[in-house]
Amino acid sequence: MLVGGGLSEPNEGAVVPEATKSAATVGQLVVVATPIGNLGDISRRAIELLTNADVIYCEDTRHSSTLFSAYQIPVNRRLRSLHEHNEASLCDEVVERVRHGQVVVVISDAGTPGISDPGARVVAAVADAGLVVTTAPGAAALIGALTISGLSSERFVMEGFLPRKVGEREVFYAQWLRESRTIVFYESPQRLVATLDEMAEHFVGRRVAVVRELTKLHEEVVRGSVEQVAKVFENRDVLGEIVVVLEGAAHVPEIDEHTIRVASPNS
Repeated sequence: MLVGGGLSEPNEGAVVPEATKSAATVGQLVVVATPIGNLGDISRRAIELLTNADVIYCEDTRHSSTLFSAYQIPVNRRLRSLHEHNEASLCDEVVERVRHGQVVVVISDAGTPGISDPGARVVAAVADAGLVVTTAPGAAALIGALTISGLSSERFVMEGFLPRKVGEREVFYAQWLRESRTIVFYESPQRLVATLDEMAEHFVGRRVAVVRELTKLHEEVVRGSVEQVAKVFENRDVLGEIVVVLEGAAHVPEIDEHTIRVASPNS
């Protein structure tokens, strides 16, 4: 069974699974990245893993079937559904499969599992059991958007999807006023205009890039100040997958004693 490259020798004193010496013949969990749009953005190793895995956990079996069909990968009843509502209940099942020598693959509908997609809980469960977890890396929307945003990629923070409630988003905005790293987050097309309007009030003059439909036919990148980009989208019907990249604060204000007391009322 072909599962890809070998593993490096562990550092002295490190705690590692016993199975690492013969990864090709023992059970393991493999986190496999799949294309976020263009089906050509998949590695040879990912295709090999999808072809040879004992079982494949995916968000939506119907969605994943498109990828399998494009690369003529046989399904053979190997697909299992794993999504945000059932991931916790499937952890024990995945651990037992790996423990009994199966090569188990986890994929999401698009991109890398565990990045604002299911997968992190299963990975933690298998790792905690002392079993092998590895990856076939590839596409991730946040990295793709960051690298073409025109903003600094030296240091950045990923915020996932912003909360829907205004009050909860305000907490994020308050933190970002002091955040010097580039900020990356996902947003739904239905909420993008409102989010940009809010950001224009809080982050006057900061640069932002809105990356839409990355690697797809209608890919679009809108760059400029938050105010400029908000105006571009204010009268548009927005569609597609969206990543927002916000410039970090150039000058981080000092935290005074009053602010510390308010933030830590029990201290």
